[in-house]
Amino acid sequence: MIELLAPAGDFERLKIAFRYGADAVYIGGKNFSLRANAKNFSLDEIKEACEYAHNLGKKIYVTVNIVFHDEDFKGLEDYLSSLDNYGVDAIIVSDISVMNLWKKLGLKMELHVSTQASTLNKESALFYKELGAKRVVLAREASEEDIKEIKAYTNLDIEAFIHGAMCTSISGRCIMSNYATNRDANRGGCAQICRWCFKYYDENGNELDDNFQMSPKDLNMVEYIGDMINAGVNSFKVEGRMRSIYYIATVLLSYRHIIDKYLDGTITENDTNYYLKVLNRCANRESTSHFFKGLPTINEQYYTNDGVEVSNQDFLGIVLDNKDGIITLEQRNYFKVGDKVQFISPNFETIEYTINNIYDENMIKIDTANHAQMIVKIKENLPLCKDDIMRIKVFDKQA
Repeated sequence: MIELLAPAGDFERLKIAFRYGADAVYIGGKNFSLRANAKNFSLDEIKEACEYAHNLGKKIYVTVNIVFHDEDFKGLEDYLSSLDNYGVDAIIVSDISVMNLWKKLGLKMELHVSTQASTLNKESALFYKELGAKRVVLAREASEEDIKEIKAYTNLDIEAFIHGAMCTSISGRCIMSNYATNRDANRGGCAQICRWCFKYYDENGNELDDNFQMSPKDLNMVEYIGDMINAGVNSFKVEGRMRSIYYIATVLLSYRHIIDKYLDGTITENDTNYYLKVLNRCANRESTSHFFKGLPTINEQYYTNDGVEVSNQDFLGIVLDNKDGIITLEQRNYFKVGDKVQFISPNFETIEYTINNIYDENMIKIDTANHAQMIVKIKENLPLCKDDIMRIKVFDKQA
């Protein structure tokens, strides 16, 4: 089975992820998780998430992947037992001591080895298999040949990243954030120092005009999904527990189509080119395939001001209701009568539409939706339902 695995920093993102094509979602609890800035889930919310996912025939994985200090083990045994009792399908772990505790407790949920373990070779993967791991999440630096070797040697489930942010250090093992801000990247507090702009000087101590960055471009594997499947990847992982619902919906819907089209033999070059455009548009950074086909070059890295990120304004609104020919939307960015837009949904192909009318909540006609998250209505017979998304039309829909 090929799995599309999505991030979710809260319950809203979890629901969007499942609706737009995820087979499984990975989430973090309030403790022991590497995304301290995400809202994350309480134990009660994790229980609710498992019930919600399992009713859909889908799965929940929980990250327990911080670098543990002695004081971090307080409450861990009870926490893992609770996750198991609530029906969590797997925990994602990087510390061997946590793996041993999972084994000692005899827990039913699967053990997945986190990318924080930086697994890049078959012997390491086999070691984790002998500890009881069902799956290894490979380091982002894994090549196509690494994946083939590990799969052939261990027959473990292989999980690999296909989209999202990269780290300037090996699989996130970075100390720059801790050094500069006292926020520990290995305990969930990364301040993304590699994206900062630094002053730099020539050999005579003269300050140069450009600023310096050391940030890699984002990961995008649209062109190599087939190659990854053939190499032995079972689970395709999207990065970004703190990303917007628009980003999650767009990325998952694109990869859902790509994976399904590849598996049923209908993928075309036009499909690949179209989804490359969609994905490159929904993010605010350039993207590339990085390590899969060989070592990155200068073309996969930001060095100067070209890495400045500009906020994306394409997400115009989300559908709240559609009844009796009146579509209710929550506005997310400015739009007006006459704008050309697109509606995306997991239920239909992209719909192109020119906005002919806008009404406020009281059905008073207005020309613009110009207040953040205002509720507006459109009179139109379109096959829309809750959580469909309206975005600006920036290129034609796929033929």
